[in-house]
Amino acid sequence: MGTLAAACAAPGGDGPQPEAGASSSLSTAPTCGTEPVTLSGYFETGFPLPKDLTTEFTKQHPNVTWDIREDQFAVITQNAPRVLADNPPDLMRLPQVSELVKDNLLKNMDGYAKAFGWDRWPASQLEQLRMGPGGRPRGEGSLYALGLNLSMTGVFYNKDLAAKIGMSSPPATLAELDDALAKAKNAGVTPIVQFNGGATGGLAFPLQNLMASYGPPGPINDWIFNKPGASIDTPSNLKAAQHLERWVKAGYFQKDVNAVDYATMMSRFIGGKGLFMFNGDWESGNLDKQLPGKTGFFLMPPAEQGGKRAAMSAPLTFGIGSRAKNADCAASFLNWVATDKKARDIGVEVGGSRPMGPADAYMPQVAEDKVTAATLAAGADIAKDDGAMDFIANATGAIYAKSWTPQLQKLVAGQQTPQELLKQVQADYTRQVEGN
Repeated sequence: MGTLAAACAAPGGDGPQPEAGASSSLSTAPTCGTEPVTLSGYFETGFPLPKDLTTEFTKQHPNVTWDIREDQFAVITQNAPRVLADNPPDLMRLPQVSELVKDNLLKNMDGYAKAFGWDRWPASQLEQLRMGPGGRPRGEGSLYALGLNLSMTGVFYNKDLAAKIGMSSPPATLAELDDALAKAKNAGVTPIVQFNGGATGGLAFPLQNLMASYGPPGPINDWIFNKPGASIDTPSNLKAAQHLERWVKAGYFQKDVNAVDYATMMSRFIGGKGLFMFNGDWESGNLDKQLPGKTGFFLMPPAEQGGKRAAMSAPLTFGIGSRAKNADCAASFLNWVATDKKARDIGVEVGGSRPMGPADAYMPQVAEDKVTAATLAAGADIAKDDGAMDFIANATGAIYAKSWTPQLQKLVAGQQTPQELLKQVQADYTRQVEGN
């Protein structure tokens, strides 16, 4: 999901660490060898893909076992600097990475990229994981992480509830989506089930989708990547924030949205308690199991008929601690995830997302009646329209928990205007970027 890292200084750190793995002198691709190896992992609770992949990896590499710790993503984001400084795992689900790179807590993967051939993959797969010196700007420079897949967000819908309001196909424009929301409300159906509680709230998902409806993704990516002069406080983004406020005031979200966490949102959607849910394709495999044949998916429609589509699309990011004990084996695992046929099957069937890897790599076949098929097709559409955006929560290490989430919670509570929201987030962003 979103991202967050803690403060700029690395608590418990002993100063800069050598950028092990940064060398391009690796003559052969690393392996896990044949001697017993225990890889330590720090993963996100509630998402089966990483553990399913580790289980299959051990089947194929019996000398490798795993010692895995799991936490909710909000906890990982708060713990990341200390964990990487004090007891670095071999493989870790990462929050926003700029500050972690600045504090030399992540291994530079340029050597691995050359040895395994990752630098011959489509460049867009790795762009968001590249950092300049000191962690900025993002989008260029050395590689510091890799993804288990390429995730994307959009709108899931309950087909039974859609039929109840006469929605026979996904909305083609923002006006058609508004019409469906109004019909759901009038029919006594909660129009949107969403989470917005805790340190990492989920109203950033519909907000960024609305930003994609009203404006191009380029300026948003510039802001996320910390390009000089970039701003989130733009006329098109203001229209998006105002549109979100209209949804709030119209009662399109459940009344307790500010108290709902991610797991509760999923439980409610699976239980048929809402028509739409703004979420990512990482849930596709889960929804195909929980609601077989009853879930649809569409990309956020443009404001105008025929407009280009854009979506939040980013790797499910994992990295290796700069002082990890089994870094080469962890890198070998990441390469296996992207290139092994069975691993790619798991990535699609369980993760619901397009695997990373070479452009001509094997792609599993998915039955057309599955929502996974819809999310994979949507990913291809985003690639065609060049509409991929990183997540607005990834702009700085603290922007998600310290700015987006509380400001959006205030918007829901009627304590913040759309104009003030964007101005405050931009002010927080400027302080965080200039302070790092």
